[in-house]
Amino acid sequence: MKTAFKLLFFLLILLTIQSCKTQVAELPAPNIVWITSEDNSKHYIKLFDENGVATPNIESLASQGVVFNHAFSNAPVCSVARSTLITGSYTPRIGAQFHRKIQQVPMPEGLEMFPAYLRQAGYYTTNNSKEDYNLVKSDSVWDDSSKKATWKNRKEGQPFFHVFNLGDSHESRLHFTEEKMKNNPTATDINTVFVQPNHPNTDLFKYTNAFYRDRMVHIDKQLGDVVKELEEAGLMDSTIIFYYGDHGGVLPGSKGYIYETGLHVPLVVRVPEKYKHLVNAEIGGREDAFVSFKDFGPTVLNLAGITVPEGMDGMPFMGKNVTAEYLKECDETYSYADRFDEKYDMLRTVRKGKYKYMRSYQPFNFDGLMNNYRYKQLAYQEWADLYEAGKLNDVQSAFFKERPVELLFDVEADPYETKNLANNENLKDTLLELRGKLNNWVESMPDLSFYPEHYLIKNAFENPVEFGQKHKEDIKRYIDISNLSLLDFEEAKDGIEASLKSSDPWDRYWAIITCSIFKEQAKEFLSTIIDISKNDSEIINKVRAAEYLALIKHTEPSEVMTKALYESKQAAEALLIINSIVFMDQGEHKYKFNIDIEKIDKDILKVKELERKLDYISNVINSKK
Repeated sequence: MKTAFKLLFFLLILLTIQSCKTQVAELPAPNIVWITSEDNSKHYIKLFDENGVATPNIESLASQGVVFNHAFSNAPVCSVARSTLITGSYTPRIGAQFHRKIQQVPMPEGLEMFPAYLRQAGYYTTNNSKEDYNLVKSDSVWDDSSKKATWKNRKEGQPFFHVFNLGDSHESRLHFTEEKMKNNPTATDINTVFVQPNHPNTDLFKYTNAFYRDRMVHIDKQLGDVVKELEEAGLMDSTIIFYYGDHGGVLPGSKGYIYETGLHVPLVVRVPEKYKHLVNAEIGGREDAFVSFKDFGPTVLNLAGITVPEGMDGMPFMGKNVTAEYLKECDETYSYADRFDEKYDMLRTVRKGKYKYMRSYQPFNFDGLMNNYRYKQLAYQEWADLYEAGKLNDVQSAFFKERPVELLFDVEADPYETKNLANNENLKDTLLELRGKLNNWVESMPDLSFYPEHYLIKNAFENPVEFGQKHKEDIKRYIDISNLSLLDFEEAKDGIEASLKSSDPWDRYWAIITCSIFKEQAKEFLSTIIDISKNDSEIINKVRAAEYLALIKHTEPSEVMTKALYESKQAAEALLIINSIVFMDQGEHKYKFNIDIEKIDKDILKVKELERKLDYISNVINSKK
């Protein structure tokens, strides 16, 4: 009797489990909504940071979902961040890493922008309304992408994926005038507002901080309006809602810079009761797993029950088969910074846990180098003026000085990355571990930025991924040459000499940059570099050689750089040359130039980024002659 009872009891349990599984399996696909606020890192919202403001609507979503403590954009600027989001891929691998694009690149072969897979599965996909992709978009991605796009036009019962962009926190909102500042008091108290330690604690910076936090309050209200529409339509029990920032904030040194204020974004995912089984985290709680923009698309596909396609770099952090054990292992993120508008640079970072390693491949391109759009903000202008007047401390001045090749930060103890720990002997193992991780990452992609942008446009942009794979060994060699700057000069000089004499122009390119890092130590290569400045087959190598000679105060760079600018027939090449000219004009150098804009190739003058730099040349550089 007991045996029969136990058997019956066991069968009832199995039937109950099966019933639950069937109920889960029979659930309709969830609607998924992304509410994206432009240009704000987690630092200005109280839910994420003690120095932020209250955002009751975002907090309400959090009470019904999960707060992600470690969510990151992989790039600190719009088009590169959004290109990562829409492809689930690292942009330096697929050729979409330059902002703003001079030329769009195709999607990798066999890969669609991820909403296309949702459409194929029956979803109605809409985007209202910013795209800003550096890639060619097919007609298969959105049912509607416009200022009028809405989920309301779907067929009855059709699941939808909808993106709603909140633009009131965008950088342009901080382009206020002195008059507006005087006549428009902020709701946030400027007398108690937090000013980060690398900024001057002036009335203007206090006002800018308070004004920006007021923008957070406003986007919170806008978010509440979007949620209210869903509530009134009776869709809250069938809709998963993501709220996140599209990259870091816009206070000086954030957007366009690879610091935490440019990368660490707020992320809240609100999950209805019947879809709780798709989340391996406590509803109403916080999740410590590291997630980044490459993972967002794969996560949406996984939540919708769609297989994540091969060719994406990201991994789902919610949905089927995402375990708590897997999330505990997610403790690192990688990021990149290349050209932003008309300002060139090249940095890569890896953060693992509380430590962040930053590799600066061209450290002489200091952060404060002129970028017209950034410097429309009064706070940027004041920061630069105070530096020139010698009124900043060392921490505040670092923005306008050459960076070390390697930086290591404890971002929990030092959230604004003011103390470089790279030379701390107690952290040597950490430095070597993170250096190795980053080096393996740039090699494995491979990272296309080891070629100059203009060369990629001409030779790689028909199929960037294929080009990268075909030239993987070459790229590894360029990485190795760039890494000579991590050695003592005596260890590095044989490799530098061989690379300066190489028949490969990009071996020479990286060898010259390495010499510019070593500066006076590399003077034994002076005759070789002088010869490159006069005779190299690549115009940009002549410019890089002149840059080195100017850095060591051997030769004025004006003649070589100006001639190269007149000879260039490619917009991106001319822009890179002008970047060097502006660098020579600014900072500690103050070399004089006299540039005849009429001699620059007319076909490349129409590129917007060139227009900005030429405006700077006309109004600033030539005015000094």
